[in-house]
Formats: sequence, C-alpha cells, structure tokens
Amino acid sequence: MLPKYSLLYLCNQIEINIKKDKLHIEDLKTYFSAKERFKTKELVDFFKKNEPNLSKTTTNWRIFLLVKKGVLKRIGRGVYTLKEMKYFQPEITPEQKSLQKKIKKEFPFLDLCIWNTSVINEFTIHQTNQYFQIIEVEKEITQSVFIYLKEQKKNVFLEPSKEVFERYIADNKNVIIVKTLITEAPTLDVNNIKTSSLEKILVDLFCDNIIFSAFQGNEMKTIYKNAFSKYAINESKLLRYANRRGKKEKLKNYLKLINGN
Repeated sequence: MLPKYSLLYLCNQIEINIKKDKLHIEDLKTYFSAKERFKTKELVDFFKKNEPNLSKTTTNWRIFLLVKKGVLKRIGRGVYTLKEMKYFQPEITPEQKSLQKKIKKEFPFLDLCIWNTSVINEFTIHQTNQYFQIIEVEKEITQSVFIYLKEQKKNVFLEPSKEVFERYIADNKNVIIVKTLITEAPTLDVNNIKTSSLEKILVDLFCDNIIFSAFQGNEMKTIYKNAFSKYAINESKLLRYANRRGKKEKLKNYLKLINGN
C-alpha cells in the first residue's frame, strides 16, 4: 500500500478523479496526428478549445497523466510527440574498439569520445564512402594524443584548418581527426565505448563547416529532418550543447526554419 500523501499516492488519486473522457485521448490523437512534435502551448490550446476556463494546474496534470500513460512522449523541455520513438545507438566498429584500447592504455585517465562519420550516412540522400574517425579528448591532452597516434598512423590530423582539410584530408581515406572534447558534450556509452549521441552529432554538423563541409546546405536540412523523424531527440540537450558551442540562438532559428514555424 502506498504511503498516504506520497507523490505517487497523490498522482494515483488525481488520476482517479480525472475521468478518462476528460483527457480526450482519441480526440488528442486525431488533433495532433499530422504533427511530428508539438509544444505545451499547443496542448493547452487543445484542452481549452472545449473548456475555455480550464486552469493551468489542471492542464499540467492532464499532460502529466498523458505522459504517465504513454500517450504522450516527452522529447524535450515542453516538447511532445505521439509517435513511438526509437533511440539512436550507433554501431561500434572493431577499429574504434582497437583505437580506444590503445589510447586508454597510454592515457588511462583520459576522457575520450570516439565516433565515425559513417553514421551520418543513415540520414543523407547522397551516400559517401569516405569516412573520418573522430577522436575527441580534453583540451590539455589533445597535442599528446595527436603525437601518440601520429607515431603509429600517418593520416592523423589535429584540429585541421580549412586549408589543411582541403589539401590533405578531403580526398583521403582512413583519416583520424583529433579534436577537443567540449565540456558537458552529450555522449553515449555503447559497449563500454564513449561515442557521440545524435544530439551531439547534429550540433557538430551545424557548428563545424570545415570537417563537415560535405554535409552543409540542403544536405544538412535532410539530415536534420530524417534524424528528427526517425529517432527521439532531446531538444533541451541539443540546445544546451549548442549553447556550449556558442550557437544556441542560431540553431534555434535553424530548427524553426526547417520545421516551418
């Protein structure tokens, strides 16, 4: 038996007191069926359509219960969807495992994120067979990691400039790029390998038009639209990371542009 006045107890009591028809589940599904995502204000407008005097507290409890029932899926701060969403989990290649093992052996306490640009192909129109292995580490240790890898592999570059990228990397294969790992970057742990989350990849594409020059313009719009339609993306996490990279407002405007609002 739940302790009286515990949060779960109160939630259950409120759910009992709010009749099922007050949630308007079927009407809600029909109303938002054509939308990939919608915001709290749109839900408020939906409920107030038939109940103009509905209080903010009651509306918030209805939204809470709809999330609890699994009718709504929260995909960001104040952003919801009706869709059954999948979560992005990239495949970790044997090369990535080998690279991490070698680097960690040399630098055991290093914070390391490793990913391959091949994962972007899932979202593009034009497929590419040229991939880069990107290794991101703490700023203070980037030079040391670069030198260590350079001693073993010739195609290793540290934070390449546009000129270096176009001259030595653009038409090359099996390239490793060493970059600074931005603090609080959203990463994933896949099979004990720290790799990039989809939120991080999308922001990196938006912020870095040198390394990701092949994915700019219309291609980036396609990537964003396909990523948002296929996977659950946490917009709050996306914008927090964009803020860390100094591009939050520009990215917010870009999202409005591609979403048509």
